[in-house]
Amino acid sequence: MMLCPDSSPNRMQRPFLPDIFAGDSRSGPETPVRIAAMAEPVAFETTIPSNTADGLAAQEKIVSLMERWEYSSRDVFAMRLSLEEAVTNAIRHGNRFSEEKVVYIFCEINDQQMKVIVRDQGEGFVPEEIPDPTAAEYIERPNGRGLLLMRAYLSHCEYTEGGRCITMVRERNSELPILDD
Repeated sequence: MMLCPDSSPNRMQRPFLPDIFAGDSRSGPETPVRIAAMAEPVAFETTIPSNTADGLAAQEKIVSLMERWEYSSRDVFAMRLSLEEAVTNAIRHGNRFSEEKVVYIFCEINDQQMKVIVRDQGEGFVPEEIPDPTAAEYIERPNGRGLLLMRAYLSHCEYTEGGRCITMVRERNSELPILDD
């Protein structure tokens, strides 16, 4: 069994299962695969260059996996939105589109939840220092909304490694976001 690459000496190694996506370079031609109601979690990892086209392709694989596990459209929407924000932020703000840097993505799904880890090779940031985009003085600024949305739609959203790594969890059939009327 392979283990996820470890960029931090304190990071716990996680079991890695072979990429299960039809059409992947290791699995041959694209064929539909139904994975719903599997008892064993499925995990995959990938490293992509710092460009949005590869980021979008990785996002679509993860969304496809949720659909095969028959997650609700609400769960799929929430993770798609969060993935787009996390991967785009890693490419744009973390790696600054550098061709020398990559984005690492780890995904694990089971009957209860979808977990995704996105790590960039940038300088990092302090999430708590990002201003609240709903505050009157920041309402016109386009920055910070992605963080707000991820926190609203995810069951768990945590930055580590100085802001270079985000762990996102969406529980199956979550009621998030809960909107105040």
